[in-house]
Amino acid sequence: MFRHYFVSYFRRCFNIASLAHQINEEIRDKEIRLIGEDGVQLGIMSSAEALEIAAERGLDLVKLSPGSVPPVCKIMDYGKYRFEQSKKEKEARRNQRVIEVKEIRMTPGIGANDFNVKLKNAMRFLADGNRIKVSVRFRGREMTHTDIGADLLKKFADECSEVAVMDKNPKLEGRNMTMFLSPKNTK
Repeated sequence: MFRHYFVSYFRRCFNIASLAHQINEEIRDKEIRLIGEDGVQLGIMSSAEALEIAAERGLDLVKLSPGSVPPVCKIMDYGKYRFEQSKKEKEARRNQRVIEVKEIRMTPGIGANDFNVKLKNAMRFLADGNRIKVSVRFRGREMTHTDIGADLLKKFADECSEVAVMDKNPKLEGRNMTMFLSPKNTK
C-alpha cells in the first residue's frame, strides 16, 4: 500500500515530458497524407499502410500537422529530428541578447558631483548595450518647479548625446519626470 502510494506520488511530481508529435502506433487516424523522408508526397493512405512503409525503411512515422484534413504524416528518424530541434533552440537562446532597462534616479537639487557619478554609471550602462530610464522625483514644494527637473534631464541627455539617443522626451507622470535613453548603433 505504502509503496504504491509513493510510486504514484513520485510520478505525479516528476512528469516525463510529453512528446509534441504523435509517432508510429500513437497515430490512430483512418486516413493520412504521407510524405516520404526526402520530402516527396506519397499520397493519401491508411495509417496502417504508412506504418508498414516506415517500418520497411527502418524509420518512424511522425504526425506533423494533426489539424489538417487528412492529417499530414512524414517518414523520418524521430530521434535525429528531436536532437536537431533541441540544437536549434539552444543556438537561438545563445544568440539572443536581452536588453535590460536600467534606472537612474535623481532629485531636482542634485549636487554636481552626484550628477557626474550618475552620468558615469549611465555611460557604463549604455556601453553594455542597455537602455536607461532617467527619472527625477519631486517632493513637496518641488512640484511647483518641474521646469528645473526638465532642464536637469535635458542636460543629462546632452552629456550622453555622444553614445546615446533619446527615445522619449522628458514627461511628467505624477511626481516623477522620466526620460528614456538607448545606445547608438555602432555597427
